[in-house]
Amino acid sequence: MKLAAIIVAAGSSRRMGFDKLLATLGSKAVLEHSIQAFLSCEDVEEIVVVCPKERFDALDLESLTSSGKKIRRVNGGRDRHDSVAAGLSLLEDNADIDYIAVHDGARPLIANSQISIVFHDAQIYRCSASARQVTETVKRANAEDVVIEAVDREQLWLMETPQIFQADLLKEAYQHVLSQGARVTDEVSALELIGCSTHLVPNPGPNPKITYPHDIVQAEKFL
Repeated sequence: MKLAAIIVAAGSSRRMGFDKLLATLGSKAVLEHSIQAFLSCEDVEEIVVVCPKERFDALDLESLTSSGKKIRRVNGGRDRHDSVAAGLSLLEDNADIDYIAVHDGARPLIANSQISIVFHDAQIYRCSASARQVTETVKRANAEDVVIEAVDREQLWLMETPQIFQADLLKEAYQHVLSQGARVTDEVSALELIGCSTHLVPNPGPNPKITYPHDIVQAEKFL
């Protein structure tokens, strides 16, 4: 079974105040860490990075261990689902791909072992995603930030990436999203629109999304 990866890295980093994907984390840029995880995963055959050309050109890809794997780039769209659709369009010329992983470029600490675990799970369930069970107490607040009720955390999960799907199912889901003008924030939501459920795979390792400057500091500690 052949797996391709779409790494979504087209965001503007407005909340960060600078290009978070090119921010230095350890010895590499955030986005380079994300790419390296998929390059290091033996299951991955090809990688599509969805990002502006200027961001891609600023990466030091020659310093990464590629194992001869193909890395291609495509421009993203206005919203996340537009960027994923752009990545899918670039994979249309590779009919041999059986599964497609979608990963947020701003999650640089994903382990290649977790990528493989989710991929093998997808071969059983067709649709699988890395996730983390909610363990904290959860409250719902009103518009004034005053607690109004407790939320039962039983069976609640925090979604992560990668999210991996049979290629045909993911393409069908995104055809539906684009044709219906739907807005989805992850691929699990897109698959739900065509009646497909996703199996969740617990991630025992750190996999935070870099959103604010302090996230870089926390990621450095994990490294």
